Amino acid sequence: MEKLIRYRGRPEDVSGRLDKEIRVYDFLDELGIEYDRLDHEPADSSHPDVCRAVEDALGAKICKNLFLANRQRTKFYMLMIPEEKTFRSSEISKQAGSSRLHFAEPEYMLEMIDTTPGSASVMGLMNDTGKRVQLLVDEALLSQEYIGCHPCINTSSLRIRREDIFEKFLNAVDHDWITVCAGQ
Repeated sequence: MEKLIRYRGRPEDVSGRLDKEIRVYDFLDELGIEYDRLDHEPADSSHPDVCRAVEDALGAKICKNLFLANRQRTKFYMLMIPEEKTFRSSEISKQAGSSRLHFAEPEYMLEMIDTTPGSASVMGLMNDTGKRVQLLVDEALLSQEYIGCHPCINTSSLRIRREDIFEKFLNAVDHDWITVCAGQ
């Protein structure tokens, strides 16, 4: 893997980047949220070596973001948990107050948060204008100084202060969260 370089803020040249990624940078800049950025090969849970290299270069843990639905597909959730924790449906379902949660189909993810599997991110909530997605956050993330996340595409990663995500960003997109505790 080539050496990863951490940049401050948005890319100078956005040509060749997806609109949804550019919209994330525009929104963060509009809110006055500072962030560091890395560009890299696709990084998701199926590429653990890439994820570790990104975390090391970024100086922040990249959390898993799981897009979930109840059985009837009437309620949708995004679960943010540390990479090392395991999603246990019965555990999280009970804490969310929902029927047994499962992974939602990719078409719902695309429709509601404009992302695809492997690129889900809290940043996608800016696209949830219908407020159909409830955010679930593992309590371990609330003690981190920085949160690592994708700008709706898994070939870039951002390092953002936790309080900027949970106080500024989520307030601006009118989303609250439910704190959960995922098992090990």
